[in-house]
Amino acid sequence: MKTLLTHRPSVIHDPPHILESIVHGHPLPAKHFRLEVDHDGIAWLTFDSPKASANVWNEETLREFNHNLESLEHDTRVKALVIRSAKDRIFVAGADLKGIRSMPPGRVNDLIWLGQAVFDRLSRLHVLKIAAIHGACMGGGFEVALACDWRIASDHESTKIGLPETQLGILPAWGGSTRLPRLIGVRKALELITSGKLLNAIAAKKAGLVHHVVPKEHLETLARRLARGKRPKARFMPENLFGLPLLIDRMAKRKVQARTRGLYPSITKAVDVVTHAVRGEIEDGLRLEREAVAELIKGAESPRLIDLFFKREEASKRPAAAGTAIPIHDAVVVGAGVMGSGIAHTLASRGVRVLMTDVTNDSLARGLERVHGLVSEATRRRLVSRVQGRDTLDRISTTHTPVPLTRHHLVIEAAMESMDLKKKIFADLASRVADDTILATNTSALSVAELARTVPHPERVIGLHFFNPVHRMPLVEIIVLPETAPDVLATAVSFVQKIGKTPVVVKDSPGFLVNRILVPYLMEAVRLHEKGIPVKDIDEAMLEFGMPMGPMRLLDEIGLDVAVHVADTLATAFPDRFPRSNALDKLVQAGHLGKKTGQGFYRYKDGKEVLEDGHFDLPNHESIRTNLALLLSQEAMRCLKEGIVRSADDIDLAMVLGTGYPPFRGGPVTFARDTGIIDY
Repeated sequence: MKTLLTHRPSVIHDPPHILESIVHGHPLPAKHFRLEVDHDGIAWLTFDSPKASANVWNEETLREFNHNLESLEHDTRVKALVIRSAKDRIFVAGADLKGIRSMPPGRVNDLIWLGQAVFDRLSRLHVLKIAAIHGACMGGGFEVALACDWRIASDHESTKIGLPETQLGILPAWGGSTRLPRLIGVRKALELITSGKLLNAIAAKKAGLVHHVVPKEHLETLARRLARGKRPKARFMPENLFGLPLLIDRMAKRKVQARTRGLYPSITKAVDVVTHAVRGEIEDGLRLEREAVAELIKGAESPRLIDLFFKREEASKRPAAAGTAIPIHDAVVVGAGVMGSGIAHTLASRGVRVLMTDVTNDSLARGLERVHGLVSEATRRRLVSRVQGRDTLDRISTTHTPVPLTRHHLVIEAAMESMDLKKKIFADLASRVADDTILATNTSALSVAELARTVPHPERVIGLHFFNPVHRMPLVEIIVLPETAPDVLATAVSFVQKIGKTPVVVKDSPGFLVNRILVPYLMEAVRLHEKGIPVKDIDEAMLEFGMPMGPMRLLDEIGLDVAVHVADTLATAFPDRFPRSNALDKLVQAGHLGKKTGQGFYRYKDGKEVLEDGHFDLPNHESIRTNLALLLSQEAMRCLKEGIVRSADDIDLAMVLGTGYPPFRGGPVTFARDTGIIDY
C-alpha cells in the first residue's frame, strides 16, 4: 500500500490483495465526479452519480474518488479541495446498502478496507480540505466529511448529519468510530453513534460536527474564504486522555445494557470500538472498526435491520398502484384534542396550511396550546429552528363556527371514538365540502365503511389512522374500501409520504392491522395476570423479548377504556378468538383508566409511576415470552392470509413502526419464518 499515497505513508497496513488491485487498477472514466481547478487554485470535486437521486459509496464510486485524489496529489496548482454534491437534497447518503446486502461477508470486508484506505488518503492530502454539505450527509457521507479539515453545512431542512449505522446492525467503519471521538469527545461521539441520531445543521454545529452553517447559496462563498486560510485548531478533549475513556466505556455499557438488554450487538460493540479507538493510533481504531463489522455482519440482526430499512424506504416512496395523486397544500382537521392538535402540528410542520376546527373556542385554545408546546419542545431540542417553528404556527388557523370548506381537498376528522358522533360530523362535513373533497377519519377501530354510507360520495371516504403521539410515531394506516376511488388512494398515499410518515394500506376490517394483531397479545397478558402472574413479571418478560414497553404498561399508556373499546370491536367480529376480559372491565368501572387517571395496572403520581417492590419469577419469563410472541405472529399470519394488507413486508413494517416490535427480529412474520414457531 506504500504506493497508495504519494506524499505521506498510509496508516493502512497489510491490506487484502484484492484492495491492491482495486486501488491500483486502471482509472475509471469520469462518471460520478467532476473535478475542476479554478484560477485561485481551488479544486472543486462534485459528486453527481448519473441517473440516480442519491450519491452513494460503492466500489466504483470509491475507486473513482480515489483516482481524483491521486491526480490532486500531483497537481501543484491546487491549494485547497472542496467536496460538494450536485444533488438537490443529498450530499452523500452513505454506503450502497443494496450492494452490500447482496455481497458475501468477505467482499464486505474488502469494501471496508477500500473505504478506509481512500478516506485515509483524503485525510492525508497535503492541501486544505473542505466538505460543503447540503442535504443528507449520513454514514459514509459524514465519514468522508470527517476526513476533511473544514465541514460547512447549509441550513436547509434537507441537511441531516449523522452516523446511523448501529440502527442497521453494524457500526461506522470508514473511520467514523475513530475520528468522531477525536473531534467531539468520547461521550458525545458515543451518544450519536449508539443512538444513530441524525441532526439538522444547527444541532450539528452545536454538537461540533460542523464548523459553520449558512444558507445554501452562501456555501461556495464561505468555502472560498476558508480555502484561503488555515486548518482549524484541534479542540482539546481532556475526556479522551489517561484512563477516562475506559471509565466512560464502563458507564456507557451500563446505560446500553439498561436500554437494549444486550439485544443489539452493534450498539455494545460500538461502545467498545469508540472508547478503545480514541486511545491509540488511527490505524488501531480502523483495525477495530474492521474487526467489529466482520463480526457483526455474520449475525442475523444486521440483515433483518437492513431489510427493514429497505421496506421503510420503499413504503415511504412507492406510489399507489393506480390513480393520480393530487397535491395537498391545504387541509382541515376536525377536532382539537390530543390527536387532532397532534395531526395539525405534524401537517403544518411539513408545509401544509391547516384549518383546525372544534365546537368551542376553549377547545381550540387548548389545542393550540398543545401545538405551541410541541413547537417549543422541538425548538429547544434544536430539531427545528426558531424560524421553522414560527412558520409551523403561522400555517395553523382555527374556527369554531361552520364555514364553507369547498376549497380544501382533504378533511381529516379526529373526534373521539364514537360512531354516532363521527356520523354526525361526516353528515355535516358532506354539506360543506366540494364533491371532490376527500373525507378521512382518524379512527383506531371503527368501521370506515359504516361512516362512508352516511355521505353522498362514499368513494371519497378513507381512513387515516395516525398513532399517538403523532409527532413521534412514523406509521399511518390508510384504510380503504372496495369502492375507494383510485385517485383518492393515490392522493392519500402521496400525502402521508409528504408529511414524513410511512403509509401502509389496509383493508377496512375490525381493528385494521396493528390493533388487530396487538389486541390478542394484550388480552392474553391480562389473562396471565388474572391467573396470578405479577404485572411486572409479564412486562419484564416482553422487555427481554425486545419490546420497548411491556403489555401491561402499554395498556396503561393507551388507556384501559380505549383498550376495552377496541377489544369489544374485535370480540364482536371474532367472538371465538377475542374473549372479553373481566379484569379490564372492573378497572374501567372503578374509574381506573391507566396513566391518565393515576391508576391502572400500575399507580402513577403527576404522570410518573409510583415505584413499588417488584416480583420477578425468572423461570416463567421464557414461557411468557414464547406464549405472547406466538400470539403476535399467529394473528399476523391470519391477517396475511385474509389479504388485510398487500404483503408480509407491510405487516412486519407496520408492527415495528406502530408498536415498537423488536426491529432486530424483523417483524412478527419474519420471526415466525425464522424461528419456525408456526407454519409459514
